[in-house]
Amino acid sequence: MNKKKKNEYRLWRMLIMCVVGIGINLIGSVVAEKTGTPLYLDANGTVLIAAMGGYLPGIIVGLFSNLIRGLWETDVIYYSVINVFIAIITYLFVKKKYIKNPIGIILLIIIMAVIGGGHGAVLSWILNFASNEKASFSAHIKTDILWDIVDKAIAIVLLVILMKVLPKKLQDAMRIEGWQQAPLSDEEIKEAKKGHNRKISLRTKILLLLFMACIAIGAAAMIISIYLYRTYTIQQHCKLADGTANLVASEIDPEMVDEYIKDGEDVPGYLETEEQLKKIRESSPDTEYVYVYKIQEDGCYVVFDIDTEDLEGADPGTIIPFDESFDEYIPTLLKGGKIDPIISNDTYGYLITAYSPVYNEAGECVCYAATDISMDIIKNYEMTFIAKLLSLFVGFFVFVIAVGLWVSEYNIVLPVNTMAISASSFAYDNETALEENLKHIKQLKIHTGDEIENMYQAFSRTTEKSMNYVHDLNSKTETISQMQNALIIVMADMVENRDENTGDHIKKTAEYTKIIMDKMKELGYYKGQLTTRFMNDVVNSAPLHDIGKIHVSDMILNKPGKLTDEEFEIMKSHTTAGADILDQVIAKVPDSGYLKEAKNLAEFHHEKWNGKGYPKGLVGEEIPLSARIMAVADVFDALVSDRCYKKAFPFEKAMSIIKEDAGTHFDPLVADAFIQAEDEVRKVAEKHSK
Repeated sequence: MNKKKKNEYRLWRMLIMCVVGIGINLIGSVVAEKTGTPLYLDANGTVLIAAMGGYLPGIIVGLFSNLIRGLWETDVIYYSVINVFIAIITYLFVKKKYIKNPIGIILLIIIMAVIGGGHGAVLSWILNFASNEKASFSAHIKTDILWDIVDKAIAIVLLVILMKVLPKKLQDAMRIEGWQQAPLSDEEIKEAKKGHNRKISLRTKILLLLFMACIAIGAAAMIISIYLYRTYTIQQHCKLADGTANLVASEIDPEMVDEYIKDGEDVPGYLETEEQLKKIRESSPDTEYVYVYKIQEDGCYVVFDIDTEDLEGADPGTIIPFDESFDEYIPTLLKGGKIDPIISNDTYGYLITAYSPVYNEAGECVCYAATDISMDIIKNYEMTFIAKLLSLFVGFFVFVIAVGLWVSEYNIVLPVNTMAISASSFAYDNETALEENLKHIKQLKIHTGDEIENMYQAFSRTTEKSMNYVHDLNSKTETISQMQNALIIVMADMVENRDENTGDHIKKTAEYTKIIMDKMKELGYYKGQLTTRFMNDVVNSAPLHDIGKIHVSDMILNKPGKLTDEEFEIMKSHTTAGADILDQVIAKVPDSGYLKEAKNLAEFHHEKWNGKGYPKGLVGEEIPLSARIMAVADVFDALVSDRCYKKAFPFEKAMSIIKEDAGTHFDPLVADAFIQAEDEVRKVAEKHSK
């Protein structure tokens, strides 16, 4: 069977299995609905297909079962994420073979029940909360999870029976895989997925890319959707408030307003009108307050103020002061003008307020009918919308990630990694070994039909040449490395030969830095920073730490007595001078990591842990690690070496000074590593003292 037919056959198998799984889910949900059972029976197909076919068809079945049911049961769509996660959990348990023992089966049922019942309970509680149904969250959790345990137990029992009844050959045939090369064994797949010598795998990069793309697109879509929903909801509630205010206004007799304010309930018809206003308020659950005010210079005179469950209305004639949020509208209201609904957060809470003027026969505004709608209600609607949107997004998010992983794994990750493994296992000993390697590569039969396949073909054709290129490259790299190290030593020697005090200082400090770093790595200090590259860069560039002394005069550099303050300032400048020199070199060779560490060493090896060093007075880990290491090596060598202005300190005395200054002059971890490596340090000191 050629590649095209294989792919078509695979797609048809997946389609048939997905249709069967969706059918099982839909039939189960219809049976549960018709019989009135509290069970769902809508995940049996998801469980079976995920176990037999793999995570991708299982996720497809779980997601699209709910989407199809959503055509006649709208809210079911938002529970699709449950089926998606059930598919993933089932696949993992079957893959790990946990389902072959009773404990694994029980654990799977409990996990599925917690996922299904827990998510269902949370979403149901949110929906009920927004619709003012007051069932407690704990009640939802207990009810949903308990019934879900029974529901998922039925699905798992059916799966176990099916796995025992169906022949192994048929079960293997049902497994949906997307090989674009010769299939690998489980061990080979594990090895191909693992990868070697890298910080982050290709599979992880693809996953991160998919994840970030989905999050970015999903977040943008959700933000836009929430914004539009919120805007639309506020607009609709503004219209509702405006319409309700107009309806209230139609119930008010404008000719009786002044009498209502003066005598209230004693005026004929007042109570009847008040009753009508109560009915208007109760007709809409979103309406919080209904009232009628006459707007005057000194405040709002109450005409009607309908009681609520939480707040008793004010008596007729009561003067209500203006809220600050209405200040800009007072001139218009005093003139009897019309204003648009207002959103405010004042005395009576966060509200949408609509005012409708009431005109008498002379066309004069005698009062305003007003309604308030609580923004908290809108928040509840918004919370419900967000919960639904988030639940639906998570379902599609997992689906997209699953499809991306499935396609990338079979079309990119496994082909690339198997080629990499084949290349890394090359034996260069003889032509026979090379022929075996080439034979193994050709047996991979990668046929992705894209650039990966082109790369595979080119890789197969040019393997022998590439080995020659690698050999040549290694030889040149070694030459460059030797030239680099030789250049460093020559540059350092040029400076050292001017300073009669230093002896073979550069060699000893380089050896001390290596001893310190080896011990730190052994002790687990600064594990993230002590890479092989870093350690090599520090050791190789250590001889350059005093290169700035080339700018210090011989008179100061070799002065036998104590330096004056002015001379010491000049001597201190060797740190910044060294940094400037190395900056010029780095500008010419910007990608040389060892030069960057050389600059750190040159500029900061006289900084102190407590911030009292120079040239910048850096504190603690503000000082580069390489410079903190060199500080210990540099000071120790100065202590145990003869200088024209002092005699060498005994080894033990020098070690005690390093120990005493840990935490003040030196990084305590670096000093500790140095002290613990006393034997190695002593060998270097004694070797150079001879």
